[in-house]
Amino acid sequence: MTPQTIPHPALRLTDEVADALADGRPVVALESTIISHGMPYPQNVEMAVEVEGIIREHGAVPATIAVLGGRPHIGLDSAALELLASHEDVMKVSVRDLPYVVARGRHGATTVASTMRLAALAGISVFVTGGLGGVHRGAERSFDVSADLTELGQTSVTVVSAGVKSILDIGLTLEKLETLGVPVLVEGSDEFPSFFSRSSGFAAPLRVDGPAEIAEVMRAKWSLGLAGGIVVANPIPAEDEIPADEIGVIIEQAVGDMERLGIHGKDATPYLLGRIVEITGGASLTANIALVRHNARLGAAIARAYAG
Repeated sequence: MTPQTIPHPALRLTDEVADALADGRPVVALESTIISHGMPYPQNVEMAVEVEGIIREHGAVPATIAVLGGRPHIGLDSAALELLASHEDVMKVSVRDLPYVVARGRHGATTVASTMRLAALAGISVFVTGGLGGVHRGAERSFDVSADLTELGQTSVTVVSAGVKSILDIGLTLEKLETLGVPVLVEGSDEFPSFFSRSSGFAAPLRVDGPAEIAEVMRAKWSLGLAGGIVVANPIPAEDEIPADEIGVIIEQAVGDMERLGIHGKDATPYLLGRIVEITGGASLTANIALVRHNARLGAAIARAYAG
């Protein structure tokens, strides 16, 4: 293991992840908020186990990231996944929350931002999630902008998602990513996807076709000394999507319900995703699981291409 890839001493790595990093084999980071706060039990733990299996089947080592008892863990065993999926006292942890959760010895499920930060400390360059955070609707009043964007501007990890969560302001999010100098690559499409849907009404900032092209962009960016992340937007498979016009009406209803209840800040996204599951009779959860599987396949392929 080279000095550049020696993980931070505060991290606890599984033997599988530590050995893969030491050998230069492909590793893919996974967040844990999607387990604790993104899906209901038991679908959440079933999804987590399945996604780890997909990554292994496609030639990479999965590293689900969380904070357990105040210690950041890179890679989790089955007992830890079950704890995250079912324990009532697991905090949703962004970067600002990491010092508190570590110091207090708490359990924490990591968001995109905190997963990126811990993955980078461990020497992992590829991270798979469902959807990115971004600029919330009405941010001109609330100033509610996800820390995911700040982290993408400074932490050198490639994040594979199905695009920006469709409950957000996609246009403003793309503008913010441009300001931060973050390359936004869309896999195999000329249109930027919107999580549940393959379309968003926004053109792909940069199109790529295949993991080899993505790995070349990663090498080029970081070899030029350009710190910060890369967004890879991977459109949900056509057979699994909820059309944009259909999901748009549902999102408006969920946002209206949230505003009437006065929910905001870090509670907004979990509420909206849960409410959309209710309104769609579970169809949005099915789509969510399908897109995470799809992202895991691409993420493993990117990690293999980059390691090669």
